[in-house]
This record gives sequence, structure tokens and C-alpha cells, in this order.
Amino acid sequence: MGLDMFEIRKDDLSSEATLRLLALHLAGMHANSPPGSVNALDLSGLKAPGTTFWSVWDGAEVVGIGALKELSDGSAEVKSMRTSSTRKRSGVASLLLEHIITQAREMGFTRLSLETGSAGFFAPARGLYEKFGFTYCGPFGDYRPDPNSVFLTRTL
Repeated sequence: MGLDMFEIRKDDLSSEATLRLLALHLAGMHANSPPGSVNALDLSGLKAPGTTFWSVWDGAEVVGIGALKELSDGSAEVKSMRTSSTRKRSGVASLLLEHIITQAREMGFTRLSLETGSAGFFAPARGLYEKFGFTYCGPFGDYRPDPNSVFLTRTL
């Protein structure tokens, strides 16, 4: 199964398929992070100015989602990365993260950062980000130190 069968679309978050995967993402974040340590954007946050959202499609099925949020210092943050449970370890997340990095460069950002969980559930995500050159850093933007969070960054 080649990655060329997938289509990455800028998404307005209006399709039922996209909303289903977003709901799964948010439920997973709440189930695997203590209250007060969930930093996932909800639908209104993802539709806010300065945030661009993409979905990965395989025919009529959404198999991945991710977003890019502009920060006040001229850098950007990766948000809401999620692959459907049926497509884990299939290359969808790598394809989408590569797309987000490319788009961030084209939009003129010179730094890309992100927050993810510190628990074992988030280990695959941390591995993906490390593979793409992200390194661990301190809190950025409005984040504060939290033992349930790790922060990563890379220059573009």
C-alpha cells in the first residue's frame, strides 16, 4: 500500500468524517491526560484565525488529521496530530507531518514547536517527532511546566 493513494486536503472541519476523527482524538487526549493537562484544541480552537487544519483522505475515509497554529513570536505550533486506529504505523502520520513542516516553511515560519504527553501512551508520537528532527525543549508560548507534558522544537 503506497502513500501516493492518500490525499492531503486543507480542511474546513465541516465533514462528518473529519469530525469523527477529531472527536476520537479529543476523547483520547482526555482519557490519557489528567484534567488540566489536556492541551488539545477543540473545534472552535481549530477554526480560529491563524490555525490551518489538514486531513488525510483515502477515498471517502479520513485517516489522519493535523493542524498548524501561528504563535505570537512568528513561529508555529503543530496541533491535533492523529491517525485513525485502522492506519497506525502505515506512514500516514509521517506523510502529514512532512506536509505540515513543508507548509510551515512556505508560510515563512522559521521554527516549529509542539506539546505532547509525557505518558507511555504518547511514546509513538514522541518517536515520530524525534524522527523528523524535533528536539526536547522547555515550555514555549503560553505553556507552563507540567510533568504530564513534553515540549519539542525544530528550526525550519
